[in-house]
Amino acid sequence: MYDWPEVRAGVDAFWTDLRARSGLMLPEVLERPADEAALLGLWRDPALALSQCCWGPMSLGLVPGLRVLAQPDYSDVRGGRGLFYRSALIAREGTACPVPDLAGAALPVAVAQVARLAVNARHSMSGWLALMADAPCLHERAAHSDRTGLEIVETGGHRASIRAVAQGRAELAAIDCRSWAMALDHEPCARALVVVGWTAERPGLPFVTGSATDDKTARRLRETLIGMGAHPPQERDA
Repeated sequence: MYDWPEVRAGVDAFWTDLRARSGLMLPEVLERPADEAALLGLWRDPALALSQCCWGPMSLGLVPGLRVLAQPDYSDVRGGRGLFYRSALIAREGTACPVPDLAGAALPVAVAQVARLAVNARHSMSGWLALMADAPCLHERAAHSDRTGLEIVETGGHRASIRAVAQGRAELAAIDCRSWAMALDHEPCARALVVVGWTAERPGLPFVTGSATDDKTARRLRETLIGMGAHPPQERDA
């Protein structure tokens, strides 16, 4: 789920290491879906060996049958803590907001009055569902956007949402903390933006396998992932 071109070599190295450690007959090369439809198709394939998946599509029933193996660690990025992550609320201007000490959200007062909101996808936990849960007033406006004047700019990806805010096509976007850290390293426009708030902590994007994976293989994948620093599976927050 964090397979930006600039870090793709690291993703491939992770996969090579995992294959070697697991001792399983796994595909040598990762499959990289070209678009969202292909990605959803991959997640829906019972023969899926391993992927990372957003909790959003799973919670909405869009990808039934996936088995959660482990939770990656987010402690290496600002806004992450162990298996938990947050989304950074980014804007072109405003008061910078530190990461909250407690697990709850820290939202700017202006979130209720935002006129144009960029979102990667409405089934995204980090880009949409978390913010809607943490800001009921915004959720209500989004549910009646034809009357409330809220414009929702659907971008198709976190990087595109960052660019939409930087270019003035949107005022605010929720970007998961690992994607935001990657943007600060690799997306030039990101450094001109301000983190004005944070969503609440939630379990990060889990490693999953398809429904056809046998129990022995699933157990070995889980053991290998945990041995590489992931956490045992956790129930997602309501």
